[in-house]
Amino acid sequence: MNIKPIKSEQDYEKTLKRLEMIFDADPNTKEGDEAEILTMLIDNYENQHYLIEAPDPIEAIKIRMEEMNLKQKDLVGIIGGKSRVSEILNKRKRLTVDMIRELEKILQISASVLVNNYQLSK
Repeated sequence: MNIKPIKSEQDYEKTLKRLEMIFDADPNTKEGDEAEILTMLIDNYENQHYLIEAPDPIEAIKIRMEEMNLKQKDLVGIIGGKSRVSEILNKRKRLTVDMIRELEKILQISASVLVNNYQLSK
């Protein structure tokens, strides 16, 4: 096992190919240990070089609604009446603290995502 830090895109590609070859190795074997270490190296490199921005709070709500097969009307009573839900999802009004608390419980979206600032529509 010759493991080195990933310092370049070329190293990254090489490491991915090696991991692909040993991905199904049994744990507690030499190749299993190597796969575990390579996974950590790859994860570290990706976190440094391929940052993925979190969606704004409203996009996060819409994504979760889609995942849960919810419609706009399903949020009525959770964040307000029909018109309030529409205003929120169309970014005409901001989420309130009470709405964030309810959405966190119902949609299982972290409040740290929901409290982020976002641009209102004009």
